[in-house]
Amino acid sequence: MLLNEAVIVALLSLIGTAIGSFGGILSSQKMVKYRLSKLEEKVDKHNHLVERVSSLELRNKVCEHRIEKLENKCEQF
Repeated sequence: MLLNEAVIVALLSLIGTAIGSFGGILSSQKMVKYRLSKLEEKVDKHNHLVERVSSLELRNKVCEHRIEKLENKCEQF
């Protein structure tokens, strides 16, 4: 009878450990997914900012070229 009680205690310990481990893995996975989604949002914002800056740089080049043309025309007079 003593062996049976030991086996039962061991099985209950195994079940408790398995449930605890599985629960820990699930909660850790949820946290990783949450943090990954927040990181993706930040990357999207950064990429949008990079696109806007490159667009502004292009517009700046065009404006500088137009200013140079106007300066050259003014120098001719």
